[in-house]
Amino acid sequence: MSTQTLSAWLRCPNCFQRMSARGPLTVACANGHSFDVNKRGFVNMVAGSRRLTFDSAAMLDARDSFLEAGWYSELRATLAATAAALSPALSPASVIDIGCGTGYYLRGVQELLPDSAFLAVDLSPSAVARAVRSGGVGVGVSVGNVDGLVANVWSPLPIKDQCADLVLNVFAPRNASEFHRILRPRGTLMVVIPQEEHLQELRAFGLALDVQPDKHRHLVEALSAHFALQSTTRLSTVMSLSPPAVAALIAMGPSSHHAQADTRADASPTHKGVTAAFEILSFSRLGT
Repeated sequence: MSTQTLSAWLRCPNCFQRMSARGPLTVACANGHSFDVNKRGFVNMVAGSRRLTFDSAAMLDARDSFLEAGWYSELRATLAATAAALSPALSPASVIDIGCGTGYYLRGVQELLPDSAFLAVDLSPSAVARAVRSGGVGVGVSVGNVDGLVANVWSPLPIKDQCADLVLNVFAPRNASEFHRILRPRGTLMVVIPQEEHLQELRAFGLALDVQPDKHRHLVEALSAHFALQSTTRLSTVMSLSPPAVAALIAMGPSSHHAQADTRADASPTHKGVTAAFEILSFSRLGT
């Protein structure tokens, strides 16, 4: 990562002008708005002072523990293969992962598209720091191809118009109009959502949040003004989890706010069989 490669993705969140490098740890626009690049390798462009809720370090630790154990490796491999299988005319040279978390899924795509440039985006500074670090990125030198941005997906993104060939969105909030704006014509949006039976065993014990009924249809309708569904891939398996793995699974996501994972996950051995069920939906960008 370098300020040069990082600034190439960005527009100013204040005046929407393009950003450029201003020394080894600063990016700025022509109107003089400047932002410090964190020594860990990312820039924070969240505007305003209001308190926002994002993934805590404890949630990210749990996610690292669970994901690096390989429980969702099939999802990562399928997502990466789907991205790599785009036709040569659509082969992504620039990829943005919005809601990147620890960078687990981004790394899978990076392994199959090593010559592409990547931007890891999340509201959590700790998440972006991990995603950038896991991508083999150093500060001030171009030793990797992952840049990092802390941004709020519900605000206008500090990302340039039509700068991405592929946007990834894995279990994360979606802003259809902004995704459309930052994608190039003929660009692709890939979204991962849970199926209704995902974690159904944990939900039966109140340890996981409910999945929205008919989530697939709601997603397609919500994106229809800007994107057309091109393909859907469904994955489902039953994981045989130890109590510590169950605890990590609960603690790594939004369910952690609603359950005491360390105590309740150990309470019932029936949690060892846990369904993991996902959908990978690929959308084409509409318009020019």
